[in-house]
Amino acid sequence: MTQRSRWLLMAVAAALTTACADQSDRQPNILFVFTDDHASHAISAYGSQLNQTPNIDRLARDGILFRNAFVTNSICAPSRAAILTGQFGHLNGVPTNRETFDTTNVTFPKLLQQVGYQTVVIGKWHLKSRPQGFDHYEVLRGQGPYYNPRLFTPTDSVQHTGYTTDILTDRVLEWLETARDPERPFMVMYQHKAPHRNWQPGPDHLDTYDDVTIPEPETLFDDYMGRTSAAQAQEMTVAAHLSEFDLKLTPPGNLTEEQLETWNAAYEPKNRAFRDAGLTGDELTRWKYQRYIKDYLRAIASVDDNLGRVLDYLEESGLAENTVVVYSSDQGFYLGDHGWYDKRWMYEESFRTPLIVRWPGVVDAGSVNEDLVQNLDYAETFLDLAGVVIPDAMQGLSLVPLLRGHTPNDWRDALYYQYFEYPAVHMVQRHYGIRTIRYKLVHYYLIDEWELFDLETDPDELRSVYNDPQHQDIVRDLTARLGELRTQYQAPDEDPVPESR
Repeated sequence: MTQRSRWLLMAVAAALTTACADQSDRQPNILFVFTDDHASHAISAYGSQLNQTPNIDRLARDGILFRNAFVTNSICAPSRAAILTGQFGHLNGVPTNRETFDTTNVTFPKLLQQVGYQTVVIGKWHLKSRPQGFDHYEVLRGQGPYYNPRLFTPTDSVQHTGYTTDILTDRVLEWLETARDPERPFMVMYQHKAPHRNWQPGPDHLDTYDDVTIPEPETLFDDYMGRTSAAQAQEMTVAAHLSEFDLKLTPPGNLTEEQLETWNAAYEPKNRAFRDAGLTGDELTRWKYQRYIKDYLRAIASVDDNLGRVLDYLEESGLAENTVVVYSSDQGFYLGDHGWYDKRWMYEESFRTPLIVRWPGVVDAGSVNEDLVQNLDYAETFLDLAGVVIPDAMQGLSLVPLLRGHTPNDWRDALYYQYFEYPAVHMVQRHYGIRTIRYKLVHYYLIDEWELFDLETDPDELRSVYNDPQHQDIVRDLTARLGELRTQYQAPDEDPVPESR
């Protein structure tokens, strides 16, 4: 080989190295897909026995699935505020659904905006104040309806006709196709209303699951005898607390004539059969469970369909290779587990949340992570992805090392949780607690009652062992660690939320 040839090869190698470095150093686009009340045990990638979610599974096949992802507070607005700020609700000012989010808070969209990201939120906002730190937004007011939503923008509002899950996807795709500056990275928060109560299916799925019986959870008829009085005194049972509106015995009130005709064609024959059957007792509870769970899963089916539309667009447009896609929810949900619907508790089904991340070229396809992670970590992760310094006031940890396949030696060994909204709808007592990989200690502090669960031997959390003599060393150790976490996260000794308003 001549000297000229060697220099030429070296120049080509250097150019390729520079190109690869430029590719790896580029700030990635971020697409944050966020649902409302989507339990991880209603995702087939998480082993659901209830439904199939092929497009969410597609993300998991191409990315990483977090098996131990949890929330700071299992309720809508506090979860959203924690994600924006990387702080617990007692610091960011949103410990319950009642507060208005303070727009002077430091948030990850504001910080991304400062380094050139296009920042967008489309869908459910649920924080009362107008979004700040976004170049563009189109948001629902409050919970928003399942049909015919009005979307509020920085300058006006637009009334849309159709199914909200479809419309939000249309709006995201339109922004990506026509409004995006291709020279700048983007961060889009694509936030669904579904599958929030009252679980109205879209027109494409009104009869999905009609020909099947969904398996009942083993704890559908839980008697709560192994736990504190708090578990027994709630108001969120499938048996007693679902309304006729929840059960679709009355139709939604905001449908067009055509939509109402389609709705009645799907539900009226089933409702007549139910009324004629005259069910009572456990059989009535079973019927209510089937009606509830099928509608919940139908709403998820539309979310999954629409996620597929967005993933297809990313691939067809060439955006997929430099776009981090994150799928999560504001918390989990009870799918008849313990006889319940809704969330709020530190029990597993609502404390857990799905978290799946696809980052092409970095995350190993089909990988699974078992570390303890929390929605407190999302803001720090998005900033780290963009190369932005994480503010000291943020309380979570960047997940980027985990996405790269490395768990730091000092990664957390325990999670802290606190729920404040009592007395309120569903009457779930205020509580805080600690969860490790194996154990969970919970304190219902207004009534001074405690629970301890060994999640290895009692994964359904049916029997507290707090007073068991054999577990007193565990109680002592976890109580001390809980105190440390309360100090670390600056949890106030005095409850910041008044008991009544």
